[in-house]
Amino acid sequence: MAPKSSGEHTPDDDTRRILLASPRSFCAGVERAIEIVERALRSYTPPIYVRKEIVHNSYVVDDLASKGAVFVEELDEVPDGATLVFSAHGVSPAVREEADRKNLDVIDGTCPLVSKVHAKARRFAARGDTVVLFGHSGHEEIEGTYGEAPESTVLVENADEVADLSVPDPERVSYLTQTTLAVDETNDFVRALREKYPDVSEPASEDICYATTNRQHALNEVIAESDLVLVVGSSNSSNSVRLVEISRRQGTPAELIDGAGDIAADWLDGVRTIGVTAGASAPPKLVDEVVEALRGFGPATVAEREFTHETMHFELPSVLRGTGEGAAERPAGSGG
Repeated sequence: MAPKSSGEHTPDDDTRRILLASPRSFCAGVERAIEIVERALRSYTPPIYVRKEIVHNSYVVDDLASKGAVFVEELDEVPDGATLVFSAHGVSPAVREEADRKNLDVIDGTCPLVSKVHAKARRFAARGDTVVLFGHSGHEEIEGTYGEAPESTVLVENADEVADLSVPDPERVSYLTQTTLAVDETNDFVRALREKYPDVSEPASEDICYATTNRQHALNEVIAESDLVLVVGSSNSSNSVRLVEISRRQGTPAELIDGAGDIAADWLDGVRTIGVTAGASAPPKLVDEVVEALRGFGPATVAEREFTHETMHFELPSVLRGTGEGAAERPAGSGG
């Protein structure tokens, strides 16, 4: 692999550069979801069940499981009356109804930004629109959003599929998107939809969340200088996979890694500058471990490329406020 010119190396300089894209790692929605499970584990009588992975990161899930969280795929695995946390990706009304039938004490970990998309889906469908939902089939977020109005919603997975769309009323069309998509691919989808349905109604604000957008823009700050990009994140993390795809589309090789142990020495052959970032569900400590591992392959300098500084914070559900360290344990079923 021929190294890209950086202007900071001499031909005899064997020191690699590590460029850290910022922001990276946890977003506010992920931090909130993890804290919800941790506080529930401290505050309620175990076991505490979590539907699906609370966030899409294997390290986070394994860590919470080691503390006592019980992860399940569906509610039939949860005993009636137990305490259950919904994941950050949200659930459909059908899942909420099933939880009610089982008398589960639900603590909702849905990211507030995902909840906003659900509200838009209900509003658009209620006024008679066909809702074109752009996202990945099978992803929990899409299942939840689609479930808000399945009779009025059509799922589209790429811009090319727009040409084959058929709706009852071309003048009554609106669209929504998954919050973790690539900005450039979403723009292609929106352009295609506008061309087919000029009267399409758009959300008042874009659905792609601030953290996804920021991490993509931050990565763009390092791609051009990098010979290789490493993205810390799990393979089922949509926003992490998008970061890999963005780098590759711009011509820079990229690899998705769960952690430092996934780095292959041959990836670094001929590489002088390595861009490093992490998806919004990947813990910062994993990035630190990756940097240390890269230093183990030879001398390296580390520099940060900050696109913006994030200050977003989401409040915990009211039932968990004031349940930090030292709070008294509460019996299951007392969440209200």
